[in-house]
Amino acid sequence: MSRISLDGELTIYRAADVKVIVLEALRKTRVLEIDLSGVIELDTAGLQVLMLAKQTAAADQRELRLLQHSPAVLEIFEMLDLVAFFGDAVLIHA
Repeated sequence: MSRISLDGELTIYRAADVKVIVLEALRKTRVLEIDLSGVIELDTAGLQVLMLAKQTAAADQRELRLLQHSPAVLEIFEMLDLVAFFGDAVLIHA
């Protein structure tokens, strides 16, 4: 198992770089955990990277776990009803 942390803006401006980092990390392990606690902004490009990683993991019989969802991540996941798609436990902030 490996763990990486993503922080800052997970937006169109960083999506290509983050995609490379996440997919490379996924290739090196059977289980990859991604800590999202430091993500301050998430847009559709960043979301697509996370969705691609989840689908790639499933196709390769690997596991991707998203952890410590930041408020910015939770807001998008809830708005787009994606909590079930990712299947990770999320802590709903009051």
